[in-house]
Amino acid sequence: MKILHIETSSKNCSVAISDVEELLCVCEEVSENYKQSESLHTFVEWALEGAEISLKDLDAVCLGMGPGSYTGLRIGSSAAKGFCYGLKIPLIAVNSLETMIEPFLSQNFDYIIPLLDARRMEVYTAVFDGISGNMITETEAKILDETSFQDFKDKKVMFVGDGSTKAKEILQLPDAEFSEMFYPSAKYLVKKAVGKFNNKEFEDVAYFEPFYLKEFQGVKKKKSE
Repeated sequence: MKILHIETSSKNCSVAISDVEELLCVCEEVSENYKQSESLHTFVEWALEGAEISLKDLDAVCLGMGPGSYTGLRIGSSAAKGFCYGLKIPLIAVNSLETMIEPFLSQNFDYIIPLLDARRMEVYTAVFDGISGNMITETEAKILDETSFQDFKDKKVMFVGDGSTKAKEILQLPDAEFSEMFYPSAKYLVKKAVGKFNNKEFEDVAYFEPFYLKEFQGVKKKKSE
C-alpha cells in the first residue's frame, strides 16, 4: 500500500511517501514566503525518487486538508486531485491539526493543543487528549486573549505550532509548555491515512474542497487618483 502524502496548509511545504506505515521518504521545507507553488511538484518528484517508486506505483494520495493557509490549501488540493484523477486512485483527507500532535503523544501531557497562526491574535486550534490523541473540541478559528484556555490551567498542557509564540506571551498558564517552531508535516499523515485506506474512507475527488474554516480575505487595492 504505497501512499503519496501532501501537506501544504502552513509555512511547511511537505511531501512524503509511505508503504503501509513505513515512511519511505520525506521532502519538506519551512519558508516564511510560503513556497508551495514553487516547491510542491519538485518535492513530489524528489520523494518518489527517494522512495524508488514511480507515480504508477501509488495506491492513494493523502492530503492534509487544513485548516491553514488558503492559498497553500488550494495548491495542495489541486495537486492531490490531479494525481487522483490521472492515476485513478482514491483521495484521503486528514485534518492538518491532527498531524501536529503525534510526536507529543504519551509524554505525560493531559492535553495537546495545536495553534496555527491565522494572523493578528487569531489561531486555528483544537484540543486533543494527550494519551489517546482523540479530538476533544472541534477545530475552530480562535482569537487569543488572557482568558483563553483557562479551563486547562490546572492541567499539563503542550501548545504546539507557530501560533504558540503569541499565546506564550499572553496566556495565564504558568505550567504550560510550548513548542513554537512546529508545523503540520506529511510524515505525520501516514498512520491516519492507512486507517482511512483500510476503512475505505475516501473523498469524492470531483467535489472535495479543503477545510478552509474561514473565507479568503484579500486586500482591496486603493483606486489611483
